[in-house]
Formats: sequence, C-alpha cells, structure tokens
Amino acid sequence: MLFISQAYAQTAPAAAGGAESTLFSMLPLLLMFVVLYFIMIRPQMKRQKEHKAMIDALAKGDEVVVAGGVIGKVAKLGESILHVEVSSGVELQVQRSAVVQVLPKGTYK
Repeated sequence: MLFISQAYAQTAPAAAGGAESTLFSMLPLLLMFVVLYFIMIRPQMKRQKEHKAMIDALAKGDEVVVAGGVIGKVAKLGESILHVEVSSGVELQVQRSAVVQVLPKGTYK
C-alpha cells in the first residue's frame, strides 16, 4: 500500500452556453431546410398553381398538347374529361389533368 496513491474524482467543468451551443448545432439543419424550400418546394407549388389555372381556363376550340404528345383541338368539355379532336372525325377522351400545354391559335391545323 505504500506505492498506491488514492485517486479522487474530479468535478466536471460547467458547460458554458448550453442553449447557445444547441442553437448553433441546429443552424445548419435549419439553413438546409430554408434552401430546400426556396430551390425545390416553392417552384413546384408555383408550377402546380399555373397548371391548375391553365386547366380551369380551357375552352372549346383551344389547341392543346396531351401528356402523350398528341396535339388536337378541344371538341367537348366535361367536369373531369375532355374530348380532343386529333383529326377530322377522330376524338380522344382524355382527363383534364393530361393536358400539358395550350398552344397558340393557328398552331394546329
């Protein structure tokens, strides 16, 4: 017992700025979410709003492009389905949401 000294536990140093360090550790996560919102989420919501406005504004005689790439004129409008005339006497029934683009008048003949 002569060579063994007694070891005493040391008190832990007090954490300086506990709440402040938590805020700084969460800052990169918050910053990434803000950047994600402005780069991805907000533009997608804007495109969805523009597409809905375009679909709501469809009228008989509009020239449209359907999701499959088919071009035609709107012959009849329904609540959720519209008839697109792709050739004289040939009509396709498509959902309103399948309309990708409204073409300027005179594009399709």
